[in-house]
Amino acid sequence: MGLDFSLSFSAEEMSNKLDTNTIYDTIIIGGGPAGLNAALYAKRKGLNVGIIADRIGGQVLDTSSVENYLGYKYLTGEELMHKFEEHVKEYKVPITSDVLVKEVINNEVKEIIASNGKTYKAKTIIVSTGSKPRMLNVPGEKEYLGRGVAYCAICDGPLFAERDVIVTGGGNSAVEAAIDLAKIANKVMLVHRSDFRADKILVDKLYGLKNVEVYLQTQIKEIFGEMLMTHIVALDKKSNKEIEIKADGLFVEIGYLPKSEIFENLLALNDKKEIIVNNKAETNVEGIYAAGDITDVAYKQIIISAAEGAKAALSANDYINKLK
Repeated sequence: MGLDFSLSFSAEEMSNKLDTNTIYDTIIIGGGPAGLNAALYAKRKGLNVGIIADRIGGQVLDTSSVENYLGYKYLTGEELMHKFEEHVKEYKVPITSDVLVKEVINNEVKEIIASNGKTYKAKTIIVSTGSKPRMLNVPGEKEYLGRGVAYCAICDGPLFAERDVIVTGGGNSAVEAAIDLAKIANKVMLVHRSDFRADKILVDKLYGLKNVEVYLQTQIKEIFGEMLMTHIVALDKKSNKEIEIKADGLFVEIGYLPKSEIFENLLALNDKKEIIVNNKAETNVEGIYAAGDITDVAYKQIIISAAEGAKAALSANDYINKLK
């Protein structure tokens, strides 16, 4: 079970929810950087806007440090999302959180059917549902999920204090996770099937840690255990031999998949299941826009997602103005 990094609401804020009797100018699906910035821009344009999201803050809440967002030398992901959220709250934007969207119906007035049994209506929709962790898809992964296998080092890392853990992946998120875990774990073993893709400054920092071992060109084949995970078996590609690595936990950090399942029969997706948008954040369906990690826009970065959210809101505003 992960630690609770969700953002808190006061009683007054809890009452500021989306209204099922209102036809909004735009409803934003998703509460990460793209969604929150879209709400800010839409509200400043005078639109009647609301947010529906399963998690305000999105996956940025799971980021230990943000050092590349202009204006801030260092913030945790949670701190940055608190700043985003508080800014949006200044504009009294209604937010319905901890709710999943089950279906979107594209009528003249669009309908959003939510997991709370309610249906919300809007003239336009901005989709910013982000992405979810990619799985290894190896034997034992599902069996030991929550019993050693985890996908969020920030959330679940404290559960493995003074234990031996494995991190798999070769990008920035994997290396950052290994660096963070090294502060509390007895030993961290980074296992990756090829070579590093992470920034050199992070890789250099990783190699400077005494309690970290690196296994490159090493592919995890299976996860084993009893009640809890005990070890993995991996293929050492250099020797073409299988090796066994003992550990109490395995953190999978191999990237993300767009959360686009409910839009497959509505919006055009590419082969990565990302929503295809043009340079105005428009999808193939009139009045529906998309922004952030769920789209085919290159480079999945917080600042880019936020900017794309602003673009989507401005495009929605132009559309609304034409309807009047």
